[in-house]
Amino acid sequence: MVLVEGDSIPEAWEKAVLKAWESGVPAYTEYGQWSRDCTMLIVVRNPLSEPGIHLGGLCGGLRDLERYVAEVVEGSQDQLVREGRRPYEYHERLFEYSLPGGLVINQVDLMARKLSVSKRVLLEGKGVGVRGFSRRCQAITWKPWVDAELEHPPCLQRVWCRILDNALVMETSWRSRDAYKAAFWNIFAMVELQRRMAEMVSAKAGEEISVGQYVDFSNSFHIYEQDFKDFEQRFLKLVKERGFQQRTVTRTEYAKLLKSGV
Repeated sequence: MVLVEGDSIPEAWEKAVLKAWESGVPAYTEYGQWSRDCTMLIVVRNPLSEPGIHLGGLCGGLRDLERYVAEVVEGSQDQLVREGRRPYEYHERLFEYSLPGGLVINQVDLMARKLSVSKRVLLEGKGVGVRGFSRRCQAITWKPWVDAELEHPPCLQRVWCRILDNALVMETSWRSRDAYKAAFWNIFAMVELQRRMAEMVSAKAGEEISVGQYVDFSNSFHIYEQDFKDFEQRFLKLVKERGFQQRTVTRTEYAKLLKSGV
């Protein structure tokens, strides 16, 4: 079990993936290869702080991260689930969780509505407004009647939120995670969802709700054997040869790179 903390997403993710490499135990996988594996808890204290992008986490083109965020936050690929071409999308499971019989539940909207409700409680004889104190604001992805037999079932299992000091705190649980090639994308997208949920709650509550810390838990946080060489030659080399500011960019710099067509 490993715990890492960081102010920004790149700082926390980099610490986590290095810890998995250094401390992970050998674990055989259902894909017929070994991995370095650990149970990981990541705390991002200021998830919207800059720099927001780690260049080592972009295992693909720059625009791939943008596309992934659109899938998770906006549901850009949900039609593939409706057409039967994909078994699930995270956005589809969170915003359109369907049950046998035709019932469809927007779990994110349910959470936002519950978090926006203000209750008054007595504290030392004084009426104090408390918002989003519920511990029941969660959304799940797992469908045991579907996912138990899938070759690639959902990694994300649960999203849990509450409001502390007028800030929306988000915690996510993952059954399994590719630390090197997926975790940065996952965290970046979930923080964008957290930001949009804070906006939803603000609109419903009629007051400003900011983005609080992001907490990320993985039962299995791993680096696959097939990626060991790339991890050593690309990522570890990047960390060794460049300072933190040189291996990260701000969200504004990232947007400029996208616009330039790099």
